[in-house]
Amino acid sequence: MSADIVFIGLGNMGLPMAQNLVKAGYSVSGHDLVKASVDKLVESGGVTEADAMAAVAKAKVVITMLPASKHVESIYLGDKGILANIKPGTLLIDCSTIAPESARKVAAAALEKGYTMLDAPVSGGTGGATAGTLTFMVGGTDDGFGLAKPYLEKMGKAIYHAGASGSGQTVKVCNNMLLGILMIGTSEAIRLGIANGMDPKVLSEVMSKSSGRNWTLEVYNPCPGVMENAPASKGYAGGFGVDLMLKDLGLAVENALATGSSVPMGALARNLYDIHSKSGSGGLDFSSVFNMLAKAK
Repeated sequence: MSADIVFIGLGNMGLPMAQNLVKAGYSVSGHDLVKASVDKLVESGGVTEADAMAAVAKAKVVITMLPASKHVESIYLGDKGILANIKPGTLLIDCSTIAPESARKVAAAALEKGYTMLDAPVSGGTGGATAGTLTFMVGGTDDGFGLAKPYLEKMGKAIYHAGASGSGQTVKVCNNMLLGILMIGTSEAIRLGIANGMDPKVLSEVMSKSSGRNWTLEVYNPCPGVMENAPASKGYAGGFGVDLMLKDLGLAVENALATGSSVPMGALARNLYDIHSKSGSGGLDFSSVFNMLAKAK
């Protein structure tokens, strides 16, 4: 039996996104290297097949959510990949965060074969993925955006057409570079307050109502105990990993070099997250950079 949507990549973000499509009434065939993730989708009402490409061959829409550019290029452009298996008229949506040039490369290959492809990376974290309140930054044609929007609206609340292919990835790279910088700055400010005897909850509340307010302070506070549902209060488990933030900051620095742009703060943030990752914290949520800034004893 064919599914309306084939969703490839059921990680911390992809699984709840696929589950929201199931909740919206779509038949979703889910695929991931981790069987437990596939099982969770099936328990939620989704389906799966032993051969992902067999499912792809019957789908109306293929959505991918993969770790990096190399994975996206491989699964779309390989001899036995998506472009070699899909039927005419299939809509392709890649929600991974990858290099803009990779997004343009895959979209061009899809267009050459007559397929419509969008790059549609997301922002909003695992909480937004679960709640269906993600922000989508979409690159592609106007017609393609119109075709993809009904599906994206089932997973997010803010859907933006950023421009031509690769534009969604450009916006995402810029956004995550700023996010990484803000998380470090917020962590530094809270650490400074604590060193001066401040209650981090009081400090965070005051700053959130002052000119230093930002998303990491108000929604994703890095100090344990300040926000009950933030990863910081759950041992920095789940959420958006340090290594994923490091990857995105790397994409920003690479793009800056390619375009001759100056990103000194972005480069510093990348270096700090690299140090944090190499200390053994790569699998923790990126807000755990707060730990790296602890006062030396």
